[in-house]
Amino acid sequence: MILKHFTDNDLYKFSVMLAIQKLYPWAYVKYAFTNRGGTQFPEGFAERMREEVASMANLKLTQEEKQFIKNKCYFFDPVFVDFLEGFRYKPEEVTITQNGGDLSVVIEGYWYRTVLWEVPLLAIISELYFRMTGAEPHDVEEKAITKAKALAGMKADYSEFGTRRRFSFDVEDKVIAALQANSGEYFKGTSNVYFAMKYNTIPIGTMPHEWFMFHGAVFGYRSANIRGLESWVDVYDGSLGIALTDTYTTDSFFNSFSLKQAKLFDGVRHDSGDPLTFADKAIKFYEQNRIDPTSKTLVFSDSLNLEAVKEIKEHVAGRIHDTYGIGTFLSNDVGAKALNIVIKLTDVKLHKKDANFLQAVKLSDVAGKHTGDQKEIDLSLRTLGLE
Repeated sequence: MILKHFTDNDLYKFSVMLAIQKLYPWAYVKYAFTNRGGTQFPEGFAERMREEVASMANLKLTQEEKQFIKNKCYFFDPVFVDFLEGFRYKPEEVTITQNGGDLSVVIEGYWYRTVLWEVPLLAIISELYFRMTGAEPHDVEEKAITKAKALAGMKADYSEFGTRRRFSFDVEDKVIAALQANSGEYFKGTSNVYFAMKYNTIPIGTMPHEWFMFHGAVFGYRSANIRGLESWVDVYDGSLGIALTDTYTTDSFFNSFSLKQAKLFDGVRHDSGDPLTFADKAIKFYEQNRIDPTSKTLVFSDSLNLEAVKEIKEHVAGRIHDTYGIGTFLSNDVGAKALNIVIKLTDVKLHKKDANFLQAVKLSDVAGKHTGDQKEIDLSLRTLGLE
């Protein structure tokens, strides 16, 4: 059994789960697995994965996990925490098939439930692949200690974001222990709620792309960012205040980011495209709106390594507060090639009884990395004037 803890998941999946329950409790959706790297999975992989998914039906929130969430996640109301205690995964929501080396994973069900599947399934796929192909991790602690000391030497505030594409649970565990022990005040926490509890640190995360993808599909692409952010404020009243910018490209985001929202949100997150260009756009936006950029935070989370962090830090030094969410470079840099895999929202209904699904798409600041139905992508590009 690969997944052994209910909270072995990213915080933002729980935060968006609460927002869905409060605002869109009848929403019904589909997700699909995308194998961006073209990895060929070994024979019998789907069967083994189905066994892992079936075992997740037994996961439940422990009293220790519940108390940790109550203590650290002050933005979750007691009704939601009690709901998590009674929540159980339904394996029948996940369909797994295999054709040769090609793997298919589709998730379908009420959005408030299925939202939790993404990160655990990706973690299972990654760890199971390395188990079945006989890969062994090397220099886990040594590499993590070197990186931790280097990041501290740069005075870079950072968090570990590596659960979805980790080599294994054990590797991520050892990495976080090494980071915390060797970075001092610069290690700010982890996106993984279980490891945040184990190491008595802060669970980090706010909102996912799927939040804006849903709003774009249901309410229109021009209003997706505005409505997504306003809805987030309706739920969290200013908590969890880092806005994700690139669901429909950063330019589109800043065109719709209002003065009210800019003042209310603590900062914005970069997740695709050139980080230096993004930083300049964000700083210019704040300056044009008479907001002191040094009072805001930029979170960088796209394919980071030590060289990228150093370059970004030097570029923004003294201009704005910067922090870094570092994923695969920390949790899967142990000698094996990390899988390039994602699970994305593909189809949505505002209500299960609605006759037809609406297509959900994600654009990107990187050419060729748009996700979803091509006709719907073309429609969103035309609607936003991005052709």
